[in-house]
Amino acid sequence: MPRDMTDDITDDVTGDAPDGVTYGLHAPSLEVLAELVAAGDVVVLSGAGLSTESGIPDYRGKTGRSRPADPMTYQTFTGSVAARRRYWARSHLGWRHIARAEPNAGHHAVAALQDRGLVAGIITQNVDGLHQAAGAREVIELHGSLDRVRCLGCGQRTPRRMLDERLHAANRDWHGQAGVINPDGDAVISDDHVETFAVVDCHTCGGVLKPDVIFFGENVPRPRVDECYDLTGRAGLLLVLGSSLTVMSGYRFVRHAAENGIPIVIINQGPTRGDSDARMALDAPLGRALTSLVSRLDPKAGL
Repeated sequence: MPRDMTDDITDDVTGDAPDGVTYGLHAPSLEVLAELVAAGDVVVLSGAGLSTESGIPDYRGKTGRSRPADPMTYQTFTGSVAARRRYWARSHLGWRHIARAEPNAGHHAVAALQDRGLVAGIITQNVDGLHQAAGAREVIELHGSLDRVRCLGCGQRTPRRMLDERLHAANRDWHGQAGVINPDGDAVISDDHVETFAVVDCHTCGGVLKPDVIFFGENVPRPRVDECYDLTGRAGLLLVLGSSLTVMSGYRFVRHAAENGIPIVIINQGPTRGDSDARMALDAPLGRALTSLVSRLDPKAGL
């Protein structure tokens, strides 16, 4: 699809779509979106596509399709010392990339909509903390956060920076270098460097440390899921931002909204699993689209 868009986003980008869904972002569709958002009680469901403009790649979008994805599973992590060494060696380098990332225009726009009382809640599938860094409040981190570490033995949670300091101290003579950085802060490095990396355990009980995120093959805690269902069920609009909805973990809330007659709007670059459930699906860069939405709702606003 062509995406040569003007500053006011007036291009009409079209393509094959389910009935009632519009691919593309142009003045009429932006007007409809602004009317829906202006009614308030918007619940945002965000995915990795919202953070790509901050330099964090995704798995399934434009940046993700350029390289193979081999994410760590919960079963592999907990069942193998070698797998944990591989994870922490790669994450020790890659996490710094995530930690340096700054919120982009899309994150700031969501926070601005919340400040105006239009956003009732934010559910994010991202683990980068960029919604909060942009000023958003009470964000439900569906898949956790890379900024925390949890002990699988005693359950203690500690800041990631503390583990980073301990790993640095244990690997002063280690010379691993990051290649490609994956969305979850997993850096691609050589096997030789993995084998010489020293892993540390919980300083309280000696248990296995794991990032406080949900790995593939691991379940999101039920209370967190119920909170998301409750929030979605009370929404006036479910606004999906930057998610292909390929994984049921996020898609179930789209289904929940659809089953309860709650309108759904999706802004993403490329088709999504939820397009047939949506009133409108817009194919557009997130930062520009959301900034234009905020400007249309409040012409005097500046982001």
